[in-house]
Amino acid sequence: MHQPAPAPLVVFDLDGTLVDTAPDLIDTLNGLLVREGITAVPFDEARRFIGGGARLLIERGLAAQGRDCGSAAIDRLYAVYVDAYAERIADLSRPFPGVIDALDALDGAGCRFAVCTNKLERLSRKLLDALGLAGRFRAICGQDTFAVMKPDPQALLGTIAAAGGDPARTVMVGDSGTDILTARASGVPVVAVDFGYTEVPIASLGPDRVIGHYAELPDAVAALLDTTAGTPTYSG
Repeated sequence: MHQPAPAPLVVFDLDGTLVDTAPDLIDTLNGLLVREGITAVPFDEARRFIGGGARLLIERGLAAQGRDCGSAAIDRLYAVYVDAYAERIADLSRPFPGVIDALDALDGAGCRFAVCTNKLERLSRKLLDALGLAGRFRAICGQDTFAVMKPDPQALLGTIAAAGGDPARTVMVGDSGTDILTARASGVPVVAVDFGYTEVPIASLGPDRVIGHYAELPDAVAALLDTTAGTPTYSG
């Protein structure tokens, strides 16, 4: 008996893609630095440090202020950071403009959704739950969900499997070179947002599509799904 193909799947990065988390992430980082007697990092500079998980954010923050701590010190600061960030997970963080409308439009066209992030899974779930978005996603996978994290393709492929999707009918949405590398290594087309947390213009990294507002996402997803399958799989 012929099995129907899985529904199209859109896999989102979280920080800088779905949700503008920079205010809470950076406030937590700077609170930690100040308690350690270290000068806070300016917001615009620290914003570029986001994307590799909390440990890398701390390491980049320390390096920016001329501090080089050993692994034991980083472990201690990381544990303090995670607890402090969890307490203020969505104080200032909000979905980017147009996210809800884009999800509604894609859902109406038959798409399903998942999250693949380098944020800890429990923090990702807590954030999305606090924003009323968690129920939208078939899978929410973080840096500790699998044995690997982005840009290892198994992070994305594992997320697709957890959501019941098919890589051939999947599009990734991200904001960084890490997301683009992950998608490329997984054989999945990628849409990049140009308002996220990256040090270089996102178009220079070669995503399949670049959008400047979520109003553009449904058409971008439809075009990529139509051009990466043997027959059209989606119509907006």
